[in-house]
Amino acid sequence: MAVLSVLDLAPITVGGSAAISLNHSADLAEHVERWGYHRFWMAEHHNMTGIASAATAVALAYVGSRTRSIRIGAGGIMLPNHAPLIAAEQFGTLAALYPDRVDLGLGRAPGTDGATLRALRRNYDSADTFPADVQELLMYLDEPTPDQKIKAIPGMGSKVPVWLLGSSLFGAQLAAQMGLPYTFASHFAPDYLQLALEAYRSNFQPSKYLDKPYAMAAINVFAADTEQAAKRLKSSMQLQFMALRQGNPGPLPAPIDAIEKQVDPMALAAANHALKYTATGTPEQVHQYMRDFVAATGVNELMLTCHAFDHNERLRSFEIAKDCHF
Repeated sequence: MAVLSVLDLAPITVGGSAAISLNHSADLAEHVERWGYHRFWMAEHHNMTGIASAATAVALAYVGSRTRSIRIGAGGIMLPNHAPLIAAEQFGTLAALYPDRVDLGLGRAPGTDGATLRALRRNYDSADTFPADVQELLMYLDEPTPDQKIKAIPGMGSKVPVWLLGSSLFGAQLAAQMGLPYTFASHFAPDYLQLALEAYRSNFQPSKYLDKPYAMAAINVFAADTEQAAKRLKSSMQLQFMALRQGNPGPLPAPIDAIEKQVDPMALAAANHALKYTATGTPEQVHQYMRDFVAATGVNELMLTCHAFDHNERLRSFEIAKDCHF
């Protein structure tokens, strides 16, 4: 039976604000905790007017204060944007505040544009040292050695579980080599899903962190009482994705009916390809999609994300999805 978890990007809607979005995130976390979801992750993005989770560790601290048992974590922290010591201190702090509840998912992509990278005092070459940076970060989270000069305080000895994230084969192969759990970003990058999972499982080397492969994949979910209502919910994300691909990122727009009659078909086709792994429809349709996805991929855990414009309708999507029986 697959475990269900949640990925939240604290979407900022048209007419909304970061404050509203972050409060919605915490409210969502409270709900999904009651509904039995296993993890609540947030993701780092910079210079994105539609996403409020740039300061991911800070946002997670707020979510942690509003919840009691659900695991909280990053899905992910873009490690090229940070010194490993800083990431260890931030998530070590979270682990000190919320013991045995914190995960740290790491991505290799910067998650932003070149100008923003420079504002972060980083560059694209930072990704080249990702494997070594992961090793350094793991060292800071482990018990310090007697001669270790630099320690993460808080952080050392916390052994916060580290995950590697990916949308290609690189992260899968590295996670396998290092014996770490792996998450694939199939909710927006579908092309290498099966190849990456195969590469991860076939090359996995047991480690002190994990004795056998543990894979998670993410999908979008838009669930409602009718198929038409669910498709309308999805249109907000389709519109936002089209704008992003056209170089015009912005807040999450209000949904529209019959999107295929109102937008450029080529732009919609490109957005739909990126959002290929999306469960849309009635409870029965969404549950069947989720079961089929798990059966086809064999993932241990399914992470759901929902960019619905209305917060209550977003809650409803997760409420419907929780009742899926694998």
